Amino acid sequence: MQGQEANLKEQIIEEYKDDLARLLRYLPFLEKKGGKDVQNYYEGDEENRVIPVPVYDSTLLSFVKEARNTKFMYRNYPYVYRRWKMPDAKSERIALESATLRDIDLFRGVISKYVLGGQTRACLWTEAVEERIFVTALSRLRTLMQDNSKIPMFREV
Repeated sequence: MQGQEANLKEQIIEEYKDDLARLLRYLPFLEKKGGKDVQNYYEGDEENRVIPVPVYDSTLLSFVKEARNTKFMYRNYPYVYRRWKMPDAKSERIALESATLRDIDLFRGVISKYVLGGQTRACLWTEAVEERIFVTALSRLRTLMQDNSKIPMFREV
């Protein structure tokens, strides 16, 4: 049984380590920023007023674009939310902080909610930065993978 557990952890690490490394490049930016720091509104100039349009930080948009192209995207993320009973950001953070490596679907679901959901409700990107959801998910995944990894190259991340 213990051998199967170790084997499963190594499979998860092997499958997700490259994508996690790509997203961890944005962790210092996400740690430094607050929600309102990554979004402004364009309203036109003095003479030509327009309906306010949200304008996002280019680094945040790069992170979202990068995340969309990873194995962390899971279109059925509402199922994860029902299963884990997470009605708000606080419960998401608590679940992420207590998760183990076997709970990779939790990480996929939470990251997907904010990245994919943000494509139709862009305020989700700002909320994820403000509530530190991306920071919590990426930091916890990094810690879990470092603690469970026997792969020396991953330890450098």
